[in-house]
Amino acid sequence: MSRIHIEITLGILLVVLTSIVMIIMGFNEETRMERYAVGEVAQSIEVGAGLFENNCSGCHGLTGEGVPNLCPPLNDRHFFTDRLKEVGWAGSLEDYIIATVSSGRLQSTRPEQYVGGGKPAMPAWSERYGGPLRDDQIRDIARFVTNWEATALEQVELVEVTSPISEDPVERGQIVYTSNGCSGCHTLGSLSAGTTGPVLTNIGTLAETRIADVTAEEYLRQSVLNPNAYVVEGFNPDVMPKTFGDTLTDDELSDLVAFLLAQK
Repeated sequence: MSRIHIEITLGILLVVLTSIVMIIMGFNEETRMERYAVGEVAQSIEVGAGLFENNCSGCHGLTGEGVPNLCPPLNDRHFFTDRLKEVGWAGSLEDYIIATVSSGRLQSTRPEQYVGGGKPAMPAWSERYGGPLRDDQIRDIARFVTNWEATALEQVELVEVTSPISEDPVERGQIVYTSNGCSGCHTLGSLSAGTTGPVLTNIGTLAETRIADVTAEEYLRQSVLNPNAYVVEGFNPDVMPKTFGDTLTDDELSDLVAFLLAQK
């Protein structure tokens, strides 16, 4: 066989082999792209988790459980089954979250239940509206929130767990603090890191000097019952719910005040 024939044969073999490789790659391309898409979404959800914790958890709770009287839960059945119909949104839930986070909300859609974090009720987070987040970051947050759907729609059997009631009012007051949404708005040592309301880390000491002729106990009690009574400089009135006088018992209020007085 001449050299020319050998070169032609080798050329044909290379073409055939290349064609076979291309065909195999073509068969696997769809699977490869699906794996890539799944990986990209997973990475987006992971990034969104960090963004949500840093920017959203103060009002909506670390796991999307919401803060009573302040901001609604996002990790619940109602959000995934009824919210779009409730607001008349025709698109997808992810698009609704992106739109809401991007432009914020001037007023709460359910002010009788959730007053929101201030004025506006929810700030605009998109850079396009003066916020701090890029569009891709807001999409990551939306993907993180929609990732809760499977667990939010599960039928959960609630089991009542009882524990001995502490004889220490400070310990009981901490339970009142954490179970009534205070941690969603206030920073208090390592217990909570909210930013909507004033820092309470040393409030037991600060309350003694805030208002002349008003004791620390009176100051704290009145601040819970009537949040506009003593508005701390740098914070707006009409942000903290005014309903704690109705939702807390006298004993719970006393325990909460005792807990706050102990923060020195």
